[in-house]
Formats: sequence, C-alpha cells, structure tokens
Amino acid sequence: MTPGMESAFAAIRGDYGTDCLLRVERMLEPGGGGPRHPLQKAAKWILPGLSATPWHDPRGYPELTPLVEALESAHPAVKEELTAAWAGRREAFSGYEHYLMRQEDWQALYLYRRGALVEESAGPAPTAYRVLKEFAVDTGKICPLLESHFSTLLPGAVIAPHSDLWNFSINLHLAVDIPDGCSLTVAGQTRSWQEGKCLLFDYSFEHAARNAGERPRTCLLVDLWHPETTIPERRALVALITEIRRLMGDG
Repeated sequence: MTPGMESAFAAIRGDYGTDCLLRVERMLEPGGGGPRHPLQKAAKWILPGLSATPWHDPRGYPELTPLVEALESAHPAVKEELTAAWAGRREAFSGYEHYLMRQEDWQALYLYRRGALVEESAGPAPTAYRVLKEFAVDTGKICPLLESHFSTLLPGAVIAPHSDLWNFSINLHLAVDIPDGCSLTVAGQTRSWQEGKCLLFDYSFEHAARNAGERPRTCLLVDLWHPETTIPERRALVALITEIRRLMGDG
C-alpha cells in the first residue's frame, strides 16, 4: 500500500473502529481473500463475505427499493425521451468504452461518469437524470468509481462473455426499449429483459448479452454499491481504487 492509502485507511479506522476494514484487507492479501466461485475467476478483486449470487432480486434490498420503484414508475417518460434523443440528438451517444474493449455497435449516453453527474445529459434525458440524481447520487447508492448510462445495443450486436473487475458494486438495469430476440446471460443462466422492469446482477460473474432483434435494445444501467458492503468499506475502496488509477495514469 502507498503512504496515501495507508493514511486513508487509518483515518477510516479512526472513525469506525480498528476492525472495520478486515474484509478489504483480506481482499488485498495474496490469493485475493480466499476461494471464489469458478465463474468469478476472471475478476480482479473479490471482497470476501459478499453473497456469491449472480442474479439478485431488485426489490430484495431495502436500500435499493426506492431507486428501483422510482425508475420503473418513470419508465414511460424515460422511454419517450430516449426515443426522441436517439432520433434527434444522436451526437449525444458514443461507442461504449468498456475497460476491455470499445464497440461501435454498443452505444452509450452517459448520465454519471468519473464520480459526477454528466450535466449535458439532463437535456436529452431529463427524467432519467432527475431520478438518478435524487435516488442514487444524492443518497450515495451509486458507486462513484463507475457510472450510469443508457446502453444501446444495435441489431446484431453481441457482448462477448467477460467478467468485470470486482464484486463490491452491482449492476442495475432498467429495461427501456426491448425488441424481441434480446438476452442477458449471467453465470450460464440466460434471461430476457421485461420492458419497464429492472434486473439486478453481480457482474463479477461471467456475463454476456446479445441483440438478435431488428431494432436497437436500450437499458439504463446504474452501477451501485453492493448492499452488503459497509460505509467504511466503501470509503476505503474509493480511496484504494482512486490511488491505483492515479498510479496507472488513469485519472
């Protein structure tokens, strides 16, 4: 650990007690904090003690239920605004930049990125921007290390099987516009989105998606803290990943 990380961890222990970061410390040990599920092996960090469950009930956590209900209630307006933006403000979308790849047939309109709301997105997507701000950003549910965006897969697009970097955040999808022939596979189990409803899954497990339909498929994705993480752990993880990114020259 760098002196900066050690100082940040010491301050957190001072606020919350000497044992508050034991799981984070175990994660950083050789071997990554213990055994992991075979379909999580490609993830870089696994915080021990979190449920090794690929699919989660979107209403299974009281912390997240208000956001889920607000997004689903707002779906008609969100879809109408998204449709208008796709037709008339295509410049607001760009090829999605995943840490493993960039895909031009995977388009994104970012609402939250690099630890802050993307104010420009309030124009083309005012309802989604408002709900995200009120129920995820202002409440601290969003993981500031990651993002929220409209994810649009063009017809024929395939996202190859992969695992994301860690398990301490979790991915919420609001199904905005879903043609027939679209699917999401997580840890070998394939589901389809139900328009207007949310899905919640742990993307440290291997997952893949495809649009075999005849028009674009769009979901609103929100990267949230895993509800089983604690406040001191979240603080420590932000300090840790921010410092690692700085050392790697990645902001």
